[in-house]
Formats: sequence, C-alpha cells, structure tokens
Amino acid sequence: MMKLLNQQTTSQTQQINQQFVNNQPFKHVVIENFFTSEFCQQLLDDFPDFDEELATNEDGVVGKKAVHEHVSKISDAYKNLDDLVKSKDFLQLIEDFTGIKNLKYDPHYFGGGTHNNLDGQDLDPHVDFTHHPFTGYRRRMNLIVYLNKEWDKSWGGNIELHKNPRLQPQEDEIISVEPLFNRAVIFETNNHSWHGFPRIDLPEDKKHLSRKSFALYYYTKESEPGIKPHTTIYVERHLPDKIKEGRVLTAQDVQEIKVLLARRDQHLKRLYGYITKLTEESNDIKGQVKSILRGPYHKFRRLVHKLFKV
Repeated sequence: MMKLLNQQTTSQTQQINQQFVNNQPFKHVVIENFFTSEFCQQLLDDFPDFDEELATNEDGVVGKKAVHEHVSKISDAYKNLDDLVKSKDFLQLIEDFTGIKNLKYDPHYFGGGTHNNLDGQDLDPHVDFTHHPFTGYRRRMNLIVYLNKEWDKSWGGNIELHKNPRLQPQEDEIISVEPLFNRAVIFETNNHSWHGFPRIDLPEDKKHLSRKSFALYYYTKESEPGIKPHTTIYVERHLPDKIKEGRVLTAQDVQEIKVLLARRDQHLKRLYGYITKLTEESNDIKGQVKSILRGPYHKFRRLVHKLFKV
C-alpha cells in the first residue's frame, strides 16, 4: 500500500517532522506531491459528485458542502486509500512526521472522508471537537489532501491557520495555503488549532468547479494534559476592512453584512438550543433526586436519626 505514496514523501521524515514541530501559529506541515501523481489522479477521477443528501449542515439546512464518509464504497481507488491510511506502515509514517505516538485510525470517518465545497461556501475559523463521539478517543491530528488541479488564491477557499481569530485581524497571525492538487496539510488538533477558509468566489467561467479534498482524522486513547473537552467551536469572522466609517455601503456590502449576521444568529440559536436541552435534563435529574429523597428510604433514615441521634 505504501507504494501509493510519493517516494519523496516517505524519504523526508526528519525534515517533515522538524517543519511540523517548528511551524507557527501551531504545529503543522504542508507536503507537496503527497501521493504518486497516478494515484492522486485516480482519486480525482473517482471523486463523488455533489450530493445534497450529504450536504445538510449542523443547523439542518442543505448547504454547499457535501461530506462522503463511506470512503471504501466510492471506488476501488478509494478502497485502496482506506487500506493505506489504516495500515501499520502508514500510521508509523504519520507518527514519525508528527511525533504523536499510538495514533488510531477512525473507521467511521466521523466528519471526514471526501469534502466537496461549491461556489459560495466558506468555513468560519474553528477548533475541532476534542473527542470521538463513539469511541471517546482524543482527536490528535488532521490530514487533508487537496484534489484541485485548477485553483487561484484569489478565488478564496484557501485553508487558513489562525493564531487566534478572536483577536483583531491585524493581531491575528494567519497562514494561508492554497488547496492545490496532491498537496497535503497535516496539523495537530487541540484547544487552539484554529482553522477555516474564506468564501469561495469563482469567476463566471469557473462556476462549474468545486473545492475537492480528502480529510482524515487520527486519535489516541490517551488525552494530553491540559486539553479541555468540547465540541467544535466557531468564531464568526470580523467585518471586512472595507466596511469603515465614512464609506458608502454598496449592495454587495449590505449582503455581506447580512450573511455574517445570519450566520451568527444560526450559531446563537444552536447554542441556546443546547442550553435549553441541558437545562431540561438538569431539571429532570433534580426531580428524580427529590423523588428519591421523599421516598420510604429517606423517611426511614430520618426516623433512625431521630430515635438514636446518629
């Protein structure tokens, strides 16, 4: 299976590890020509078409991002890819790249697999969920391979790694990487591995294109010290620099502001929904406790305490 990787990828372990450890704003590395060109072309040729049934977002709305998690069922090439990324040799290679030991492959591809992003899609800066919902394993790193032969940085969709998106833009250190064909990005996931990508805005003659990638997440049984468990946490983008005092807003400016506000409202609605659900569950537990305390056992204990003062 390792023959599917570019020989240069497998022969530069030490250099890649040094880049991964030393790169900022958090540990990451960009690897060109990750697979052999022939195999990467097979992955592109067999890349699944956009499927609306696979494009429902966290708010239950059909969006412009389709995620196919059943990787091995896509084609023979993707079956070979699945066999590769779960093999002992590949796991060892990724451990050597990152220095993270005892990595676990995720057979569920939860949140991973093929990602297909259409024109108009973006991804707000976020840190990923810390623990797998089924296994409870700690998420440790992301590996993303891009499959776009034709892309320009001016079209958006470039993955951005942030120091802290809550800072003002001039204070936030951002590394931007174009999603080019056979380019892999590997980065550690923790409480400050902020990443996302700006809105895809394709030229009229390129609207038929989409941003294609394969995403793979690895886990460990043990959790590193200091990691606070959480679900995916998003930070809404700042207003564009062009929105400033004294400038007359265009129709496009107004629409952009409306989109930002609508997204913030969606996030708040979802978060308040979580709070409401947790409050209801908490009240149910309190009711059950009160019922137990009012039961015969509690009355018996009060009687014993009264008679024997114990």
